[in-house]
Amino acid sequence: MRKKWIGAFAALAFLAILIPISPLFVSPGGKHHEQQQAKTRVLSAREEHLLKEADVKHDMDATSQLCASQCSKDIGKLFSLADRPSADKERGMKKLIAMHPQMLRLEWMQKDKASISAGSMPKSGEARLKASIQAAKKGVEAGSRYQSPIVEADGQRYMVLGIPAYGGGEGVLGIIRQDIVGQVQRHQMRNLRLVPYPAEGHYRVESVHAGTGREMTVRTGEDNGASSHYHVQEVVVRFRSHPGPGELARIRRDIGAVSENKMNSTFIFRSRSMDAMKMMGYFRKKWNPVYVEPHYLYITNDRPLENKAGSGARALVDETAAQPIIPNDRLYSDYQWNLPSIEAELGWNLSKGSDAVKVAVLDTGVQADHPDLTGKLEPGTNIVTSGSKPDDDVGHGTHVTGIIAATVNNGEGVAGLTWYNKIMPVKVLDSSGAGSTYSVAQGLIWATDHGAKVINMSLGNYASAEFLHDAIKYAYDRDVVLIAASGNDNTDRPGYPAAYPEVFAVASTDSKGQKSSFSNFGDYIDVAAPGDSIASTYPGSQYAALSGTSMASPHVAALAALIRSRNPDLTNVQVMDIMRRTAIDLGAKGKDSYFGYGQIDIDKALREAGKTAQPLQAFPEQVKGRLQRITDKFKNSAR
Repeated sequence: MRKKWIGAFAALAFLAILIPISPLFVSPGGKHHEQQQAKTRVLSAREEHLLKEADVKHDMDATSQLCASQCSKDIGKLFSLADRPSADKERGMKKLIAMHPQMLRLEWMQKDKASISAGSMPKSGEARLKASIQAAKKGVEAGSRYQSPIVEADGQRYMVLGIPAYGGGEGVLGIIRQDIVGQVQRHQMRNLRLVPYPAEGHYRVESVHAGTGREMTVRTGEDNGASSHYHVQEVVVRFRSHPGPGELARIRRDIGAVSENKMNSTFIFRSRSMDAMKMMGYFRKKWNPVYVEPHYLYITNDRPLENKAGSGARALVDETAAQPIIPNDRLYSDYQWNLPSIEAELGWNLSKGSDAVKVAVLDTGVQADHPDLTGKLEPGTNIVTSGSKPDDDVGHGTHVTGIIAATVNNGEGVAGLTWYNKIMPVKVLDSSGAGSTYSVAQGLIWATDHGAKVINMSLGNYASAEFLHDAIKYAYDRDVVLIAASGNDNTDRPGYPAAYPEVFAVASTDSKGQKSSFSNFGDYIDVAAPGDSIASTYPGSQYAALSGTSMASPHVAALAALIRSRNPDLTNVQVMDIMRRTAIDLGAKGKDSYFGYGQIDIDKALREAGKTAQPLQAFPEQVKGRLQRITDKFKNSAR
């Protein structure tokens, strides 16, 4: 793999102007991490908190630079109007502002002519922006690009850009509102569990110690690592036989039911007068169900070798002579350390994906009209609000989707791991980033029934819900590859759905190939993947850098999609086995609790997938290994 230093921001190709150097993104460099033994140790709560705060700050800074780079490129496109009348220039600036609302004001400085402006100056920040605006004007006059530090005014963040045209003396000033940085800060404070999440009372929820059911109150982010959340007046009941109309009427009277939902013989009841614990006692005593449990919440944890139309044919290539494929996406070389580190650039010689293999993303939805996701989305569904589109009102789902499928080689934004695979957005988490057992289970079944070959779940809780497990088994038995994030609490407590034996569990690594400070660990971990400051798509047609096992999981989901695209004959068990066997060992030799079998290697996995048949003599060993992994995960479930 080619060596490169991700910290140096490259020149904007359109403007031929250097972006200031920043050490925000670091590449591991060299040929992967075969010789590296990543260091891991148990962190104290204080150390973990400080490292997570540093991760949030890092993501904020990286997002700010992503915004500056993309805005500079978009502003630079205006110079195609350099020889046009002022009215055309003004229309061009207004159109750009309409497309990118974070651009508040643009001013075109013309040689020997009056300036042209579009948009409006933020009144609250005008005085504080004055010095930066003057510096930007001087830079443009001298033919130099200018980027101001972040200016804060009345709770808003702003940046001033000065982009000179060719030859200097003329150029465009931009006042950029960086709301996205604040959004990333708030999102990551929740995502990395630095604050109690979800807040008690938002859902009318209570919290319990995972595995014991003993009530507790989550007061700090650290408490999230030992808690599960459930609806205070709802329970999930699976009956041994479907209750008849008379029996249902009796249940409704007995518990004071105000609503109910059902999937086959499994019901979710909500009571106006009984709490969850009392209802659970009632059903156990009166109805002898298969199980009754709280209604848990799950929360957030970015020439083709195949036929683009998805024929599934595998091309013959000289695998020994393959050269890295370097995408031309604007932000790729400077910001996306993650893809080269898992040998995506070599792997793309073997498979770029197929639109016949669909990946369902169970999350907060997706921005359907993001320019870097054009043509990559299948019709999805909104489980949270029936009948509505699966629009992203959080940001998490759009970011996860971009990691898998952002358009590659379009000269825009970031590159996804798959070039042709389509995403099915399934909105199972609401505007707070949380969703119920019912919504996640329903999303799993919907995605399976609508043809998903891979399902990504960057969400979790510490409660093993039988209802959710039933849905997991439904998808698994229908040959779906299920991928889930392990969680962000730096704990070895098994998180679900990742710890179910049918699910492929993913931990997070940083740019040095070490365990991310926040990443959960344990015997149930299958592999690790990059999850530290990952650049991807974000709502508002923007780009952001986020950290979390939520970001690691879609790397693995994308690999599963590439494997199934290269060899459609492989079963879900075979796909998961390939990803384990071809992972690059990190940490202690062999499988360990921090990295599982190691960090994924896309090139090695796709080489293995190209072998059309597994040797017959290897079959008993594969079965033995599969049974052992199931046994290990069930042991974790029983803790």
